[in-house]
Amino acid sequence: MERKTFELGDIVLMKKQHPCGANEMEIIRMGMDIRIKCVKCKHSILLPRMKFEKSLKKVLRSAADETSPGDA
Repeated sequence: MERKTFELGDIVLMKKQHPCGANEMEIIRMGMDIRIKCVKCKHSILLPRMKFEKSLKKVLRSAADETSPGDA
């Protein structure tokens, strides 16, 4: 099984919804634990990396795609 790749600042789609009804989250901290923030209500959640990787469905918008090389 291929590991999913994600970076700081990515917007990801989770398998389960947040209680507010949104399932889009932004990655705001990475390490042994991953902190994600709900795009709709701005609530942040700290998950162990393994649990985050299991509940990650796909990366919607990558932070690397939003920065163009002409910005400076």
